[in-house]
Amino acid sequence: MPVSSTTRRNTRRSVVAFGLAGALAVATGPAVPAAAAGSAAPRPSTATGQSVANPVVAGPIPRTTPVGDPGHGYPFLATDVNLAAAGYVEEEFFLFGTATRYAVPGTQNATVLGTDQPYGTRLVVRRPANTKKFNGTVIAEWNNVSNQWDQEVDWFQSHEHLIRSGYAWVGVSAQRAGLHSATGLKAWSPTRYGPLDVTVGGTVTDDSLSYDIFSQAVKAVRNPTGVDPLGKLPAPQYVIATGHSQSAGRLANYYNGVQPSANVLDAVVLHGGGGVLRTDLTTPVFRINSEGDVASGILPAAARAQADSPVLRSWEVAGASHGDWKLITDYGPLRKRDIGSYPGGYPGEPQTCTLPSLSRVPQHMVQNAVYDHTVAWVAHGVTPPTAPQIQTTTTTPPAIARDDLGLALGGIRLAQHQVPLRINSGSNSGPGFCFLDGSSVPLTDAQLATRYPTVGSYVDAAVAATLAAADAGYLPASFTRDPAWYSDLRYLIAEYVAAGRISEYVAARLEDRLHRAEQAGTAGNAARASELLGQLADRAQLRITGDPAARDAVLRVTGALIALLDAAERRSR
Repeated sequence: MPVSSTTRRNTRRSVVAFGLAGALAVATGPAVPAAAAGSAAPRPSTATGQSVANPVVAGPIPRTTPVGDPGHGYPFLATDVNLAAAGYVEEEFFLFGTATRYAVPGTQNATVLGTDQPYGTRLVVRRPANTKKFNGTVIAEWNNVSNQWDQEVDWFQSHEHLIRSGYAWVGVSAQRAGLHSATGLKAWSPTRYGPLDVTVGGTVTDDSLSYDIFSQAVKAVRNPTGVDPLGKLPAPQYVIATGHSQSAGRLANYYNGVQPSANVLDAVVLHGGGGVLRTDLTTPVFRINSEGDVASGILPAAARAQADSPVLRSWEVAGASHGDWKLITDYGPLRKRDIGSYPGGYPGEPQTCTLPSLSRVPQHMVQNAVYDHTVAWVAHGVTPPTAPQIQTTTTTPPAIARDDLGLALGGIRLAQHQVPLRINSGSNSGPGFCFLDGSSVPLTDAQLATRYPTVGSYVDAAVAATLAAADAGYLPASFTRDPAWYSDLRYLIAEYVAAGRISEYVAARLEDRLHRAEQAGTAGNAARASELLGQLADRAQLRITGDPAARDAVLRVTGALIALLDAAERRSR
């Protein structure tokens, strides 16, 4: 009997056997918990930003060269996403004004160091082209500058979900390194970015201006007095700040010291770090951290010890790393184009870490849920679900409790961790950022055969774990539309091709169906995607001969995705 029919029949039976048929919800916008869905209109924002100055906004700044041209007449790290096809646009604006210098002492209100300091910086906007697509929420990202240039980590992690759900995203260049380092914007394109300066002509040698610059950038988006960076979109209902790693630390300082007086944000998302937070504020803040953030101490023990509250929620994702597969594979081509080199761990580049780098646990799907929950939190007062912490054996220094495979215990456990095909970890060793990039080691054929005696045994367990995570609220309602389900299968096939276990001819026949299934699945046509994946499974069964382990590897992942899509399709009826 053809494998597609068998796989689809068995996966449907397995879903029913677990009592999960129809448990999967599918939506095109931010998930609003049932308690909020039937409520009155969303609550009006209380973030007035009244005390924050309005900058002068110039733009959109024209592109004077094609993207990738050595003349650099386009926005640095201009996206390679086909925004037009999704009904989105990308525009860059310059902001000019005078800002206040702040010192932020721990969890106290900021101290003013100086006022009326002139500055010029930039704002990148990616937004719906028309009002019908806009969901009313802006995600304002504090760009990360750890590499000494602007890096929009949270955009790379969540852009598919943000676009699918109708968010507008803005990236703020608030810090000196992003503009003034040897690899910053001004050096990258002196012609385009020459007018920008966040150092008052070199006299401010710290980032004390960055906090008010960020406030003014948000003010320009939510209450412009001249050029509107959101174009013809209505004023946003809510603005949620987000930042990763160093930027999470900056936003934690901002939350403690500046937000109480600026009151320009509706909520804050701290991704991959962030210090101890005040407990006397009313602005919601959501922490999301990987296993690597816990293991490395990037998330300080004192911050991790802070309990969830009506305004604080903290999630930790087992097996995930600070810099992961999703980030590096999305960011890598743009870094190569605009900087000239791929980041460490990028596929096909020399591997320098002790273990194969970059966790494959899709933490970005959890991050997508964080944004949706945060909207429901501020709009309807629905507090997000709680989540267990990752287990540790010691706290100083932190040591992760692990099972016999080396997998972290506790935390949010996605199927890729709970039902492993690879040993994903937040830890690694080696030069550079290896300690942040985590690791991912495939299980051997023998290990896989022992853990999953049949394809169906893996499918049953993986589907159950995924639907349980969705039911718990750790995945967004539209998670089956995430392209990672398809790219993971594509990379798996490529790994077997590289090992000589699947021929390039067979891989091309599989890719034909995989590409078409991805187009259908990410567009929300679960039934068509399932049908095409069934055809892929048929081809794998018929054409991957002489290597049953390679065949089953493809069928496991394909079968699990078919089952999830079938559950989604039933739910949508």
